[in-house]
Amino acid sequence: MDETFGQSSRLAGVSPEALRHGDAPSWKVVMVYKLVRPFALCLLLTLPALVVRLGGMELPPALGLAVFGAAVVAASFLLAWGAEAARMDISGALAIAVLAVIAVLPEYAVDLYFAYTAGSDPSYVAYAAANMTGSNRLLLGLGWSVVVVIALFVASRRSGRKVRELVLAPGHRVELGFLAIASVVAFIVPLSGQIHLVMGFALLGLFAFYLWKVSRAEAEEPELVGPAARVGALPTRVRRPLVLGLFLFAATVILASAEPFAHSLIGTGAEFGVDEFLLVQWLAPLASEAPEFIVAILFAVHGRGTDAIGTLISSKINQWTLLVGSLPIAYLLGGGPTALVLDSRQIEEFLLTATQTLLGVAALLALRFPRWLAFTLLGLFALQFVFPGQQARYVLCAVYAVLAAAALVRNRRHILSTLAAPFRRGETTAARDVEQLTR
Repeated sequence: MDETFGQSSRLAGVSPEALRHGDAPSWKVVMVYKLVRPFALCLLLTLPALVVRLGGMELPPALGLAVFGAAVVAASFLLAWGAEAARMDISGALAIAVLAVIAVLPEYAVDLYFAYTAGSDPSYVAYAAANMTGSNRLLLGLGWSVVVVIALFVASRRSGRKVRELVLAPGHRVELGFLAIASVVAFIVPLSGQIHLVMGFALLGLFAFYLWKVSRAEAEEPELVGPAARVGALPTRVRRPLVLGLFLFAATVILASAEPFAHSLIGTGAEFGVDEFLLVQWLAPLASEAPEFIVAILFAVHGRGTDAIGTLISSKINQWTLLVGSLPIAYLLGGGPTALVLDSRQIEEFLLTATQTLLGVAALLALRFPRWLAFTLLGLFALQFVFPGQQARYVLCAVYAVLAAAALVRNRRHILSTLAAPFRRGETTAARDVEQLTR
């Protein structure tokens, strides 16, 4: 009882001592306010999109981008908070599968819409490829880097000494092994110039195997942060219907907004003379990835750098397996053939994304994420905006490949153990992460 009492008071921002002595009679009001405020803001941001969609109204592209983009971002936060809080009540393979799909729904809804539409309109193939490659590179180049820099800064402040690298828990070798396999398979796309239906099913099979593997991990008490923690502290009879309601509402908003958001992106580019490919590649993923980034950053700020980077590594696995594997299926359902054929620009983008992923995996084979690697990944990510041409993309691919080769040589004794980790019996990510930060 005291533990629950203390947790509730902390979430309300009131000390347990004050509550016990009756010095804070309105603490329940404060807690309800802190719980409701972020959810109410998200609900308000989704209302204009729902009104426009249900009313069948047409908006100018730029206004539609703002309205439906805000709805997607807000619904993404609701999904992220609900998925985190749901860990209090469900566990096992089904829970992992459900939460994995829920967590990636905002990004996938937009990308699969592009792939589905490409089945009848080939011009949309470019947008499907752009959204996938953009979200993938954004996650590693910006997400991994920023989270590690923050985690090392927090660790340095707490320890009073300069912390230069984040050491991942041994259990993360399994996830790194899955990502290594997926990154090698990914090179089939630029080499063949297409994403074939057979490859799609193979990647979905790898994703299913990944879910089965992690479902064998021992259940642990989740450590929640932010609004998800406030929902998790609610009584079970309140929490469960609230989480279900968040899922249903957010999914409805995202599915209703995906199509007009996609059209608004393209229309805005045409209206203002901005490359539609770039808008789809960077603006849409930035909107859908924002909640995941913020959750990972909160983990890092709270001194849980291993949890933060582990979350983003898992997201990379989802993108290279579930997302890429789903694209040719959506394309086929939309009326296209059994292979989603890419043009030269899209092949370059996939090659750049694959080499970036290979560098990330190769550098982490020793389960160490040094500060220099974070800044290197961030700097290379930024260079693609400074030098956006075709030649620059190939040069950047070569840089990623050379650095990856050097990292593979340096960490060569970890290559086989990493590739074999997903197939070893009894090796899971179940062990509680023990973060060891050294110079």
